Amino acid sequence: MQKDRRRIAALFCLCLLSPLVRAQEKPLFTTDFPPEEFAERRRRVFERIGPEAIALVQGAPAPIGWVRFRQSNEFYYLCGVEVPNAYLLLDGRTQRTVLYLPHRNEQRERSEGKVLSAEDADLVKRLTGVDAVYGTELLAGHLARYVSGFGAAKPPVLYTPFSPAEGISTSRSAALPPYADNLSNPWDGFPSREGWFVHLLRLRFPQFEIRDLSPILDELRVIKSPREIRLIRQATELAGLAIMEAMRSTEPGVMEYELDALAKFIFYRNGAQAEAYRSIIAGGRNAYMNHYFANTDELRDGDLVLMDYCPDVGYYVCDVTRQFPVNGRFNQWQRELYGFYLACYKALLARIRPGVTPQIIMQEVAQEWERILAQTKFSKSIYEQAARRFVAQYKNAANNPRASLGHWVGMAVHDAGPYRGEPLRPGMVFTVEPEFRVPEEQIFIRLEDMILITERGAEVLSGFIPMEIEDVERLMREEGLLQKYPRAFRRSGSS
Repeated sequence: MQKDRRRIAALFCLCLLSPLVRAQEKPLFTTDFPPEEFAERRRRVFERIGPEAIALVQGAPAPIGWVRFRQSNEFYYLCGVEVPNAYLLLDGRTQRTVLYLPHRNEQRERSEGKVLSAEDADLVKRLTGVDAVYGTELLAGHLARYVSGFGAAKPPVLYTPFSPAEGISTSRSAALPPYADNLSNPWDGFPSREGWFVHLLRLRFPQFEIRDLSPILDELRVIKSPREIRLIRQATELAGLAIMEAMRSTEPGVMEYELDALAKFIFYRNGAQAEAYRSIIAGGRNAYMNHYFANTDELRDGDLVLMDYCPDVGYYVCDVTRQFPVNGRFNQWQRELYGFYLACYKALLARIRPGVTPQIIMQEVAQEWERILAQTKFSKSIYEQAARRFVAQYKNAANNPRASLGHWVGMAVHDAGPYRGEPLRPGMVFTVEPEFRVPEEQIFIRLEDMILITERGAEVLSGFIPMEIEDVERLMREEGLLQKYPRAFRRSGSS
């Protein structure tokens, strides 16, 4: 364990010394990717839309309130430009990329700092590698020229994303329900920003055949490049540091929101630009709710606490979960159920590898889980019944040829990308997080790790975070930051 402590301490120092952290002002263009990588992504889009189509992507709008602007994942993925209200056009006929930017607002720049604008055309082309830069007011005229340039033989094709854009702390799966709620509101009902954009394109240029670009971008994002993996690895390392410090700091009487604050300190201290998703810090029965996020309860002696929280580092995130006893020691029932779950969980991690489908892996895992179940003695019949359901449900899921081991992770915590039942390939990044429940006592146990498929096997990026019972208890005996810095006061029920 001392060796692990030295490794984590060294990692912490490396994070502190990284250019990501030490930069004193935000650069005008990302330092995480060179223009060539964005150009390669656009080249693959050109391949898929063909020579008789164009693609048009709108960037994120300016934020409301005093919050930091964050570009949408889709727009950033193709060009890396972090400017509100920008548009990117990819011309399949010429293989040229055109960026449309708002004009300079000198008053705002004096107040908030330099932002790339249409007046910086030469600089933008040099930084980003795009072929041309114009003001946004010229986009409509250029689209009209595209319509006339295609001729009348067949309608010109324009691709644009139909799916909701992923912004700060947003996944596709989390973005769709609010739009549905909004459409159900008789006093609102306004469509999504993407839906309105498609409507305007059809209204103003009915000559275009509008197609969905989202599936093309989703498929491209499944395989991560080495630079993408580096950022995902950094996000995972920060998540691990935060969870490990939370283990040290947890004791009866600590509030859930204090562990949230502790994690945020570690994230932002080390250069994260945001949180990947709202924290799930659930003590006791709160963990039984999959996405509990109130974080207002006191952690109580005898309970487990589940912590699921990660940062956004350079537009890339992670998803990691650990569960540990509030008082620092697993009691009898916790050792029994957590121990059974952990044995099953490690059997799953051990079988993940490239070249085989998730279904094959799950079928192998289900057989191993049945052996673990047969060898385990439970103190209560409801525990044994819960364990049998856990194994049976996993075995049933393994019958699906399109089964997935977890969910993709990358620019979003539930990253975009299809599940087709194909063999795992190098560059895929995903999580595993089987859930174990005892409904009669509202017990919920879950671990979650980041998996990177490589040429040689599967790397557990979050494997340095303790999950063995003895390792967790050993770490929790160390003094934590919360004990070194007592609270000024406590607000019970605050959020």
